[in-house]
Amino acid sequence: MNKAAFNHITDNELLKKYQSDFNKEWLGILLQRYTLLLLGVCMKYLKNEEEAKDAVQQIFLKALNELEKYQVDYPKSWLYKIACNYCLMKLRDRKSTLELDQQDEKLFITDTDKEYIAEKEINLNLLEEALEELNQEQKSCITLFYHHKKSYQQISEITGYTLLQVKSNIQNGKRNLKLLLLKKQTRI
Repeated sequence: MNKAAFNHITDNELLKKYQSDFNKEWLGILLQRYTLLLLGVCMKYLKNEEEAKDAVQQIFLKALNELEKYQVDYPKSWLYKIACNYCLMKLRDRKSTLELDQQDEKLFITDTDKEYIAEKEINLNLLEEALEELNQEQKSCITLFYHHKKSYQQISEITGYTLLQVKSNIQNGKRNLKLLLLKKQTRI
């Protein structure tokens, strides 16, 4: 089949043709239309061209299997969602592998690592001291935002401050923390 000869056929028509006779060439025409889109999505997530190309092939295979199970009304967004989910799973796998590697590395801590850890511990203690010196509004907003991962809106609801007050307390608190930390570090 000459794929260029089918440019006038819509995505949904190609899907219907595929579902009526299960001729994979119809599906091939459809998938070819979105190869660059899928490659772009995979590159965005995976940041590696070869891995992205492999991912596109896997996405095509997954699409073949999924079409037998589900009715698809919007092929472009459906393929996009498959690509996003596939890439997120790859990243999750990559992260768990990285965590295992990091656990292995922890078994071999050098003197340099010990110095780094000690320095980091000192800085954390200084940060805690500096945080205690902030006024209550800044301290509570900074703690909720950075430690408890709350949004401005959530902090506003918890504290009763307006969104502008929350933003101001966080910005001023960060600036004051930085100044206090510098002062404390120069004393060491």
